[in-house]
Amino acid sequence: MPELPEVEIVRRSLEKKVKDKVIQKVLVKNRNLRFKIHAKFKRHLYKKKIKKVDRFSKYLILIFEDTSGFIIHLGMSGTIHLCDKNKKNTITNTSFYHSPILPKKHNHVEIQFDKIKFIYNDPRRFGYFLTFNNKIELIRKFSHFGPEPFSNSFNVEYISKYLKKKEKNIKNFLLDQKFVSGIGNIYASEILFFSKINPIKKAKNLTKDECKKIFLYSKLVLKKAIRKGGSSIQNFQNINGKMGSFQKDFKVYQRENLNCLKPKCKGVIKKKIISNRSSFFCNFCQK
Repeated sequence: MPELPEVEIVRRSLEKKVKDKVIQKVLVKNRNLRFKIHAKFKRHLYKKKIKKVDRFSKYLILIFEDTSGFIIHLGMSGTIHLCDKNKKNTITNTSFYHSPILPKKHNHVEIQFDKIKFIYNDPRRFGYFLTFNNKIELIRKFSHFGPEPFSNSFNVEYISKYLKKKEKNIKNFLLDQKFVSGIGNIYASEILFFSKINPIKKAKNLTKDECKKIFLYSKLVLKKAIRKGGSSIQNFQNINGKMGSFQKDFKVYQRENLNCLKPKCKGVIKKKIISNRSSFFCNFCQK
């Protein structure tokens, strides 16, 4: 599943191509995504001008001039392809994962502009589209989410207060979108490695210094991932000709039984299943 850095890369790709463009036609080939696309979806988008392509957590937000718009969640396998009507067999994927060119199957939604087409592809259909009519409705959509790591609300005081007396392990909290929005399995493992915290450590046992490290490395790891173009197991270019390369910098994720990369550390990277998710950590320097 794409995490915050991957979705941010998609946002940037989209903004360069569709900002200030007017939607000319909408085709819904399959309404049956994770949440069924409602019957008024096409009417909601038709002839609207895209003023901004935004993001919150792992959600893409396309905002129209009249402050209405729609939200996209990519689910497990969703990708957005931008196809130039005058060019064929070119790289269309706005992200760095899955097929770099538009697949022939599982193209569920098509949004047409004058010269380009926006196509949503999703083999597993866990992604979805939601609409909103104004800014107030948009805010309500995310009212139950915690702050993003880049938000001023996500600070040491917030972390310490939220985790106080909590029995659940810290890895689960980093994945809990009510605590912090946008961190997924890959980056949770990397953040805890830099913070020198064992993923199974109970949240209530974290020291103030460890809360500071979580605050710091949540921002640093995600910023670096965005700068590197996100993480992609398959490494190919997106429509801007750039490649996602953060996976080359993984310190623990998918490095089971390999030596720890920290200088002078004699530890080995271990894998542990926590709440049905693979967690990777150094058995020596993460306490």
